[in-house]
Amino acid sequence: MNQSRLIKVIAVTGGKGGVGKTNVTLNTAISLAQQGKRVMVLDADLGLANVDVLLGLRVEKNLSHVLSGECTLDEVLVEGPYGIKIAPATSGSQSMTELTPTEHAGLIRAFSELQSKIDVLIVDTAAGISDMVLSFSKASQDIMMVVCDEPTSLTDAYALIKILNKEHGIFRFKIVANMVRSMREGDELFSKLTKVTNRFLDVALELVAVIPFDENVRKSVRKQKAVVEAFPTSPAAMAIRKLAKKAMEWPIPNQPGGHLEFFLEQLVTKKTVGDDR
Repeated sequence: MNQSRLIKVIAVTGGKGGVGKTNVTLNTAISLAQQGKRVMVLDADLGLANVDVLLGLRVEKNLSHVLSGECTLDEVLVEGPYGIKIAPATSGSQSMTELTPTEHAGLIRAFSELQSKIDVLIVDTAAGISDMVLSFSKASQDIMMVVCDEPTSLTDAYALIKILNKEHGIFRFKIVANMVRSMREGDELFSKLTKVTNRFLDVALELVAVIPFDENVRKSVRKQKAVVEAFPTSPAAMAIRKLAKKAMEWPIPNQPGGHLEFFLEQLVTKKTVGDDR
């Protein structure tokens, strides 16, 4: 891989399950590909891999086969709509942060030997506040936090922001209000969250998308297609395309954090050099 090429790395997270995180990930990825970007989705929801399932793709090998040295990362990539590349999660529940130092090194090598050229890497993290979610979020340049209008969604998002801020020094978070009934509801959701973060944390939140509740999303899931592809003029698809356009304007820091190798280094060395808590 060309070491000097800058790659945008976005982690999509949500604090809890059921907020539509994987849907936001996939539809953003496909929208970026429709804009001519080369996109890879890393299904980091290890133990509950569902990116391939949502698109009805057949997966024969996954990251565990890369770790065992059976094949290269390029060989496990599955092609999705508009040429997006998907790195399927390992099956079972072993998390990235439980890997041995040798496996860590193997994973970094696998990514640095990646032949597929990419502009954007989107990481679909697991729900919750596991070490793995923290690692992926910390290693990415942008963290997109998906929230919906449920009290648990807000409290879990706040808990994740708090840990990333207090223990890992992350200050900027991009908020996606998903499945809301109106723009106003999206704004209210955002202000509920900022009211608490402004009071207790030193963070900057930015509302980057308000995605309306849209029956077409459910219909597209049944068709095993992304809503931006199945119903391109639906309200949800239009909001996600707007988000994808915005995402391409977020600056990529011209420093090691812009490199995929650095992303992996950040991701996997956390455990080997000792936790920084």
